[in-house]
Amino acid sequence: MSIIDPSTSASVAGGDPVETAASAEAFVAGFTEDPGYLDYAKVGPLSAAVLAEANAAHDVLSRFRYGAFDSLAGAWSRAQAGLSAVSGFRPDQFVAQPATSHGLLHVMFGLSGTVVLSAAEFPSLPVAARRAADALGVMTPRWLRPEDGRVTPESIAAHLDDDVTAVAVSLVDPRTGFVADLEGIRSVIGDRLLVVDCIQGFGVVDAPYDVADVIAGGGQKWLRAGWGTGYLAMGDRARELLTPVLSGFTGTGGVEPWDDVPEPADDVSAFSVSNPDLVALARLSASLEEVVATGVPAIATAIAERVAVLIDMADEFAIPVYSPRAEHERAGIVVLEPGTDGLGAFAASLHNHGITTTTRQGRVRLSVHAGTSAETLGMLRDALISYSTLAV
Repeated sequence: MSIIDPSTSASVAGGDPVETAASAEAFVAGFTEDPGYLDYAKVGPLSAAVLAEANAAHDVLSRFRYGAFDSLAGAWSRAQAGLSAVSGFRPDQFVAQPATSHGLLHVMFGLSGTVVLSAAEFPSLPVAARRAADALGVMTPRWLRPEDGRVTPESIAAHLDDDVTAVAVSLVDPRTGFVADLEGIRSVIGDRLLVVDCIQGFGVVDAPYDVADVIAGGGQKWLRAGWGTGYLAMGDRARELLTPVLSGFTGTGGVEPWDDVPEPADDVSAFSVSNPDLVALARLSASLEEVVATGVPAIATAIAERVAVLIDMADEFAIPVYSPRAEHERAGIVVLEPGTDGLGAFAASLHNHGITTTTRQGRVRLSVHAGTSAETLGMLRDALISYSTLAV
């Protein structure tokens, strides 16, 4: 399994093929977790570059030599540059957040009118929508209830009318692994705001993020940057239409507004409450710089290869695959459905062979990354062999 095709590497990262291939090799070498880890959709173990960045930042904090704060303060500018390169949003359209959920709360509290979203989304999104609706009374959620949990342009179109002002969706559904068709959704919703929770795909799915008006995410999963690395981006139109309800002193446009309470800033910084965690931003910036150097298409290709291997294994051992099989509908998540009778034995076999996964609602979710090794896949095969023996 390859991380990159040398024949296309120049176009992927915009540089020399040899340099790009070296970046790809360095990217894979940065996966230092123990073999058997298949749970990036839950949390991504820190990459070697992120860990080095964190250690350097903590050294600065422990010593705080003259001028040290300036080096830490530059982390956000680095992060903005990386976020922009991956998403297509401008650097100045991003504001740091503690986590994805914080960003989504800002957005839901800032909306008015009717918002279409699925009740089956990860709880961050529907809970934020309900809290905003109950607290302010100016926004009403209109719930999609797709039987398979997959939000499509067609399912959204059926819920649209003149009252709808926005649509919210996850780029990758965490339960099914389904990748939303953002361009298709944009085509059916017209000029309504499109809000995307992109945490399950940012940096590993080659998606048209810039067709969205708002994106919110965090770096603790696929970016392998650790917790506290959230971000929120708004296009210019979204910033004009969204009200910064939860706006703190850092959202005023000034450094420290002593002896005055100014209005929220005109830009996206209005959607901040306090100063960000600079060490977290240092970790995020290191992660994004790795992704940009390697290229999202190359990372996505490597993940697709490993997902195909997982699906083939599931088929070989007759374990039903609940997640999408078509490559354009899937990311790094493979969801298996061994059935009620087989779930206990399946989970036990994975545990006994040192495979880290997530079990949720009767299904087992496996998630691979570009650095998932042949050793890890071999451990999974051994677990499936053991399970098939138990099942027989």
